[in-house]
Formats: sequence, C-alpha cells, structure tokens
Amino acid sequence: MKIEGFVASLRNAGTIEELFDILGSPIIDLDGEKFLVVVEGDFEGSRFFTEINGEKANSALGDAMLNSSSFPFRCKRPYTGGNAIFVKFEDIESGEFLIAYKNGKAARYFHVKGGSVREITEEEYRDLIGKMPEFKVRAFSEEQMDMMGAFFG
Repeated sequence: MKIEGFVASLRNAGTIEELFDILGSPIIDLDGEKFLVVVEGDFEGSRFFTEINGEKANSALGDAMLNSSSFPFRCKRPYTGGNAIFVKFEDIESGEFLIAYKNGKAARYFHVKGGSVREITEEEYRDLIGKMPEFKVRAFSEEQMDMMGAFFG
C-alpha cells in the first residue's frame, strides 16, 4: 500500500475506535518501507494523540519531527481529522519502546521490541513505562540544521 492510500483509508472512520482499528499496528509497511505511524487531531471535539513511552509523541520525537513526513487527513464525521506522521523505522535508534493511541474514550497500547509489535493492556503499558530505554530517533545532523537555518534565514 502507498502512504496516500493509507491516509485516505483513515477517512472511513466513523468512531474513534474505528480510527484506531484502521490504524492497526503502529509499525506498518508502506511502499516496501517500515514506518512508525503517529497521529494527532480532533474527533468531533475530542482530542486524540499518540504517546511514546508515556510522553506525547511530538515531545518524544523532538527535532526528528522535521525529518518525518506529515499528511493531514479528514474522517467522514464532521469536525474530525488530524495529521498522520510517518517516521522511518530505520531512523529509530531505540530497540524497544511503547506506543499508545489515546483519546478520552478509547486507547490502544503497543509494545515494540526488535521490530515486532505486540498489543498490550493498559496495565502492562503502565508497568512497562518505567522500564523502557530512552526513545531516540535520528534527527537532522548539525550540518543539515545549519543549512536549513541558512535557507529559512
């Protein structure tokens, strides 16, 4: 499947649970390459977001967000949509981490270790948070950041 097709499939979500079902595993294969999928947005007035090791994904990813691809999406429900952010799995330097897709009504929890993904319970998620190594993603190098600074001035 292509990234565009995956993002278009998110449009079929009629509930937050359906959105999380469509997302499925947080590590997906698109165009022959593995990606970590991070989502954030609003579902009929209720925020949804992704956590990595118990921290909001945008904080956990930091500068690596600049090295990711982001695609806006809309769901079939009014006032519902967000951004799907794709982080190349090869850029993730951590061999083990936790992912949670969350909203006030629903949540899905995953344990990623050595490239394999296992859905876990909320209790397992809370128990494992303190045992996880620091989440690290390769970001732009200093030279790349300097070039971007010169470009954006």
